[in-house]
Amino acid sequence: MKQSYIFFTVFTVLALLHTGQGRDLRTVTEPKNPPVCTTLKPSSAVETQNIQKALDSCAKGKAVALSSGVFISGPLVIPSGVSLLIDKNAILKASTNPKLFDGGTNRCGTIGKSDGGCNPLISISGATGSGVYGKGTIDGQGNTKMTGSNMTWWDLSYKALAENLKQSNPKMIVINNSKDITIYQITVINSPYFHIQSRQTFGFTVWGVTINTPNNTRNTDGIDPTGSMNVTIAHCNISTGDDNIAISSLFAPSKYISVYNNHFGHGSSMGIGSGTTYGVSEVTVTNLTMNNIRFGLYIKSNTENGGLVTNVTYNNVCIYDSPKPIVVDMYISHSPKNHTPEFNNIFFNNINVLTKGNIILKGLSKSNIVQVSMNNVHISKGSTWSVSFAKINGSWKEDASGKSCGKPANEYFIYNKQ
Repeated sequence: MKQSYIFFTVFTVLALLHTGQGRDLRTVTEPKNPPVCTTLKPSSAVETQNIQKALDSCAKGKAVALSSGVFISGPLVIPSGVSLLIDKNAILKASTNPKLFDGGTNRCGTIGKSDGGCNPLISISGATGSGVYGKGTIDGQGNTKMTGSNMTWWDLSYKALAENLKQSNPKMIVINNSKDITIYQITVINSPYFHIQSRQTFGFTVWGVTINTPNNTRNTDGIDPTGSMNVTIAHCNISTGDDNIAISSLFAPSKYISVYNNHFGHGSSMGIGSGTTYGVSEVTVTNLTMNNIRFGLYIKSNTENGGLVTNVTYNNVCIYDSPKPIVVDMYISHSPKNHTPEFNNIFFNNINVLTKGNIILKGLSKSNIVQVSMNNVHISKGSTWSVSFAKINGSWKEDASGKSCGKPANEYFIYNKQ
């Protein structure tokens, strides 16, 4: 039987002054659209070759613009220094033909023991200064039947779940091994899999982006910085079926990350993990509202892919309608492997949990405990606590109330760069 291991202490001066040291080390301001090298108009055909040819011919520092209308495309590769600009009334739709996205194994659009059989709609790899801009929309068409099938991409995902297998579905935007990449203002909807993912990217800005996919879709993460450093995610509105944001480090450390002035509708969490093998540190989440979130502020791992999570700060967060509003859990599943997680220096400052839920703090043992600090934390009366092998510095009050977190006015969103 697991033993509770809890300390309640008065906040130290250090804890009170900790308002967010970990952050993107760059000076990040609102991006600007790059100048246009050429503007494309849609036709009734699949546009993959036309768009790719324009991207390959575009000069560095400029963008290929998609004008008003619907463009249907298979996988696109954005070259180094070049961007894609999707105008306000333009929609880039992912083709529903799995063969166009297949990575060479004939697995895209199938289920099996592994995923990864599909190329993403947009790839940026080994690039510097590239991006995706504009007030238009990227539609993954996850809700549309695949070519030659009676199933949608999302149906395929649930079939994989039922058979304890994995689906090979395309992601929308994947950045790999790149520098100074920007995603600005774009709306991304109905992704068959992850919406935006960065892997081993140094300098990554996501600003003013909207993600809107139904809450009953599987593995449709919003934004996933993986093994990336100097990351800013700001002024975004994210509603999806899985983690709204998930920071992980399966391939390399994730460090110096600023998440500020964002609103989450439905989804799973502001997440860290579960893959923390190479460490996640120096993360600050500031001015976040969350309505209808399953796990709220969520740090998770296990001994299969655990590692050090440290210097994580949450400032000015409102959570409404979350059954598990705060979860810090080293033991999300049993594994015999030896990548032991370690969670410490986790700070919760000015947090309001407006509806009752279960707060979970779970370490591994007396010698490997979760360590968190709480300052000005208010939770709804009737909330429960599930705590084992955890040290809590500071205190909280059961006096929070309210009908919704809403979307705070822009003037409330003031980023403290200290």
